[in-house]
Parts: sequence; C-alpha cells; structure tokens
Amino acid sequence: MTALWFITVSRWVATSRFRFGILALTWLVTSTHTVAEPTPAASEHTNRLAREKSPYLLQHAHNPVDWYPWGEEAFAEARRENKPIFLSIGYSTCHWCHVMAHESFESEDVAAIMNREFVNIKVDREERPDVDRVYMTFVQATTGGGGWPMSVWLTPDLKPFVGGTYFPSEDRYGQPGFKKVLERIATAWKENHEKIIEQGGKIVTALRESQAGAAGESKIDAKILDAAYEQIARSYDPKEGGFGDAPKFPRPVTLNFLSRFYAACTIISGEVFTVTRSIVTGMCRISKKCFTIRRNSPSRTSTPFKLLRIDNMNQWRATFSITSLAT
Repeated sequence: MTALWFITVSRWVATSRFRFGILALTWLVTSTHTVAEPTPAASEHTNRLAREKSPYLLQHAHNPVDWYPWGEEAFAEARRENKPIFLSIGYSTCHWCHVMAHESFESEDVAAIMNREFVNIKVDREERPDVDRVYMTFVQATTGGGGWPMSVWLTPDLKPFVGGTYFPSEDRYGQPGFKKVLERIATAWKENHEKIIEQGGKIVTALRESQAGAAGESKIDAKILDAAYEQIARSYDPKEGGFGDAPKFPRPVTLNFLSRFYAACTIISGEVFTVTRSIVTGMCRISKKCFTIRRNSPSRTSTPFKLLRIDNMNQWRATFSITSLAT
C-alpha cells in the first residue's frame, strides 16, 4: 500500500512538473517580456538639458536636438556662429508640446536641420514665466493668437522675427510642415540677414511703444468694452459651454471680464452655464482642486484630461466671482 501510494504521488509530481515546464517554456517563447530579453540600451543622445532640474526640460534631455537651456552659453554660441536662435517654450503637461516633441524633436532628420542651422533653446514656461511673457506678446501681436508649444526665431541678440505655436511634421491643418519652416527661415537668414536684424529691431521697438502707450491710458473707452463683449458673445458655445471650438482651455481672464460686465444679464447666465457644465461634466476635478481640459474633443465627458497648473488660481477666482453674482 505504501509503495503504491509513493508511486502514485511520484507520478503526480512528475506530471505536474512536466506540465509546469511546458507552460513555462511556452511563456518564455511567446511572451514579449521574457527574462532572456536584454535590457534596453541607454539613449544614444544626451544634450545639455540633462543637467537641468525642470521636469519639462528633462523630458527633452535625450532628443537628438542639441538643446541649450536659456542662458548666456546659448546666446554666446549664437553670436559666435552668427546663427539665428530657435526658441521653444512649453510645459510638462502640455499635450501639443508632447505631440510636436514626438513628431519633430525626436526625429533625426529634423534635428539635423535644427542643429545645422540654429542654436536651439528649450524653456519651461513654469520655470521662466518672464521669458514666456516677453515672447508670447510678440507671437500674439504678429499672429493674432498664441499658445504652447510656442515657437519663436530670434536674432543672436534675442530680437524675435518669426513666431508661431505648434507646427506639424508635414503639411496639414492648413500649416506648413516644420522641416519646411526651418529650411525657409534658414534660407531667409542667409540671404536677407541684415534686413531680418533690422526688422527684429523695429518689431521690438513697436511692441515697447505699444505697451508704453497702453500703460499710460487711464480710462478705456466704453466702445472698446462693448466690442470685446460682442466678440466674446459670438464665440460662446451654448451647447457645451465655454468659448470657441475644441480644444477648449479655461479662460479666467474672459470670465473675469464678463463678471465685471454685470449689466449684461444674458452673459451672466452664460457664465453660470459655462462654469456649471465645467463642474458637472468633469472639466473641474474637485477632488484635485484644479481645472483640466479635454484635449481634442468638444465634449468634456471623456478622457484623457490634462492638468493645467498655471491658471487654476485665476479660474477659481473667476468661478467664485461669478457664483457671487448669480446668488
């Protein structure tokens, strides 16, 4: 009896081990994460951003682009080589910043043009809001819009002469491909170098005069306020809330303006709808005490969301201001 029991158990153990061995071998052969798979090698590219502390800059530390952080080293290189500067400004949670990085800044072909023709500087707008503010003023004044990633080309003495935001890798969205833009600007710099420098100086002077004139005005004409109201009212989305088309970003400045335009009752109700729908559909994540945006869809009911860290305080202030008007 003892011998029979021993033989039975031995057979069960042997069979179990055999089955386990077959299963283990199958997993080793078919799995995409086998123990025999070598550890991926480190990136072959490492640029100066690897020495930075900003999470956004560190995300670009292994791009093939020869990035510089904002500073004298980059400025001196541009002066020494007499090259224009390509300035790229973004932040770590910016969706289109990541899209442009993947499409263009991780491309060997694009990087070759950038490294050959420009001194390339990457800036985190959350680390250097002062730099962001200066060049965003230029982009908004010359293109009528702004946003991130912000792409600006500068003379070696930091005067802007061309600006924009996201550029696709190839021609689409009614925009030229980024490589085409790079090549055109590089050619223009070589052929009309002095004219571009002169143009950059004139642009800076005009912007300074504009800002100085605005600072000296003590009162805004009522017609300007009415025109602003009409423009905002035309862009209001009565179905989904917010203003303009997707992607919709929180616009605390707009809501602050409308809350002060309290005599226009229809706009007050529009504000309340915008904020209420934001809260109800998830644009405002109360649990995280922050506002987020839906990336590409007009509806805010689906993921993914991205976190906006910069405008949250202003958005909350606008919300409380509107709530107090509505009660």
